[in-house]
Amino acid sequence: VQLQASGGGLVQAGGSLRLSCAGSGLTFRTFRDYHRAWFRQAPGKERELVAAISRSDRVLSYADSVKGRFTISRDNAEKTVHLQMNSLKPEDTAVYYCAATARGTDNSRHIREVDYDYWGQGTQVTVSS
Repeated sequence: VQLQASGGGLVQAGGSLRLSCAGSGLTFRTFRDYHRAWFRQAPGKERELVAAISRSDRVLSYADSVKGRFTISRDNAEKTVHLQMNSLKPEDTAVYYCAATARGTDNSRHIREVDYDYWGQGTQVTVSS
């Protein structure tokens, strides 16, 4: 499984960005079988969950710091997961990583790094004040 993150960049506070994570490399499964998530890591800090979506799409998880501002979703082809980020703040500055796992049930809530088996390369988001 390969994950490719894109969409990062430099934006002013209050602005918006949309991150995308494209999946490829599956032989016997589809990306509908995978739970997906976005994590981020700011300089000097540990990597933290930003948002996660279960493979059923019914279970969504968000960090308290992004609730009401960020939205995670899948596209119709189900290979790509997006993170719409609105009302960005300087504290959102970080490298954002997408992740995937097939563990658990359709409605599993996976919010820990160790829950995820596949990771993208990261995309830098910088929010200026």
